[in-house]
Formats: sequence, C-alpha cells, structure tokens
Amino acid sequence: MINIILFLVLITLSVVSIFTGVSDIGVLDILSLNREGLQIILLTRLPRLISIIFAGVGMSISGLIMQQINRNKFVSPTTATTVDSAKLGVLVSILLFNGTSAIEKMFISFLFAVMGTFLFMHILKKIKVKNDIFIPLVGMMLGSIIDSLATFLAYSNDLVQNISIWLQGDFSMIIKGRYELLYISVPLIIIAFIYANKFTVVGMGEDFSTNLGLNHNRIANLGIGIVALITSLVVITVGRIPFLGLIIPNIITIFMGDNMKKNIIPTALFGATFLLASDIVGRIIIYPYEVSISLIVGLVGSIIFLYLLIRGNK
Repeated sequence: MINIILFLVLITLSVVSIFTGVSDIGVLDILSLNREGLQIILLTRLPRLISIIFAGVGMSISGLIMQQINRNKFVSPTTATTVDSAKLGVLVSILLFNGTSAIEKMFISFLFAVMGTFLFMHILKKIKVKNDIFIPLVGMMLGSIIDSLATFLAYSNDLVQNISIWLQGDFSMIIKGRYELLYISVPLIIIAFIYANKFTVVGMGEDFSTNLGLNHNRIANLGIGIVALITSLVVITVGRIPFLGLIIPNIITIFMGDNMKKNIIPTALFGATFLLASDIVGRIIIYPYEVSISLIVGLVGSIIFLYLLIRGNK
C-alpha cells in the first residue's frame, strides 16, 4: 500500500515539477504543440526531473546498503567519507588530466570514493568502541580531513571555482546532454535489489554469513562498489546532496521494519519523492530565483537527523 501511495505522490510532484519554472508553460502549450514550450520541457525540465529521480533513488539506496553492511543506522555516503572522497577524486582528475571527459572524471572519482570508503571501514575495525553515534562521528571527522585536503589543493591550483560546483547540489544547470551518466545507476540499483537479502545477511556479521555459505568480504565489497559508483555519478552530475542517504532509509525503517528486501522499493520511491519536493520548494520559495537543493535537503535533513539521534537515545 505504501508503495502505491509513494508512487502516486511521485507522479503528482513530477507533473508539478514539469510546469514549475521561470518560463510560464501550461498544459495548453503541450496540447497545442507549442514549439517553444516543448523545447523548454524536453531540453531542460524533463532532464532535470529525470536527474532528480535518479539521484534521489540512487543516494537513498546507497544509504540503505551502507547501513545494512555496517549494522549502523547513522552510516551513509555522507558520514562514511564516500561523498568527500568522490569530490576529491574529481579535483584530482582535473589537476592530473586537464580536460578529461565526464567518463574519465567518473572513473577517477569512483576510485577515490572506493578508497575513502575502504579507509573508513578499515578504521572501524581498529576501533574498539562500536557506539552507534561514535562510528558516524569518526566518518565525519575523516571526511572533514579529506575535504580540507581537497580545499587546499583547490586554493593551491586556483581551482576554487571548479570545486565549488561540487560543494552544493544544484539541478538548475541540468540540461539535455549533461545528465545521461546517471543512467549508469539503473543496473546498479537492479543489482542492489537482487543482492538485498545477501546484504542483510552480511550485516549480521562475518561468522554468521560464512556459516550460511556466503563470502562475506565479496558481498560487502560489492555493496561498497555500488555505493561508491552511484555516489560518484551523483557528485559529478549534480554535486553534493547531504543527509539524503541517511534520513530516507531510517524513516522507512521506522514504519516498515529492518528487512532490506522489503524496504528497498519504498526507500527508492521516498528518496525520489523527498528530493523532488525539496527541489520544487527551492524553485518557488524566492521565485524567480532558486535555492540550492543541498540547502533545502541539508536543513530538513539535519532536523530529522537530530530527531533520530534523540529518538535512538531514548
């Protein structure tokens, strides 16, 4: 039932998004085949809508995978250095291979995202205190170090404007030809759905999953690879979107329990719906100007994150 409700809300918000913007476009413009209106929809608003849905679905499922593997509800690509490492990878690709294509940037960003996430996982194994709040705190501290390194490199090489593009998520520059990399996330999401039960088993511990005949490290590495690649795709295309992969899986878990196979579809739908609603609010709150999507998501996400911390403490 919840999947149907979320799907209907997503469709409704998608229609609203198509007709929201500086250029006034109505249903009659489409029905009358108004050339200017159709071009605006096909070249800007439809690509923007698709990129929002893909980014919302991808980051939400990435957070769900991270939380299952680490057995911690406060771990996500944002709090596990994945996003910060991906951003550093983009900067390094610009420094070492000036003029690289989007595919090459994605590959280098993916490598850095994987290395940063594995570094986080390695540090977790060395930490004796496994407190639910302490673990993401370690990830945020490590992410701050990586972010500081990226900022230093940017200032040293006069690339501050370049790196600012990935500091805040922004869909206003999405047009046809600048979002298609997000299509790569589709097979990754399908793989995540197929391996959902195995990710759940891996989250129960190495001994438990080994006794069930699973290769713990292989499944965990697959999950980390999916998360790193999706994060790289989103960072390169739209920039950094905070808290999305943290709050969406937690909200779904509160209402539907802790079964990943059962939660993965509503998590994807709710992630896309939440991000789309935030984007619409950002477009109309100071119309005709826009507020960055990362500011809207960051504000709402931080409030929900604090609520989750208080709720978990109780």
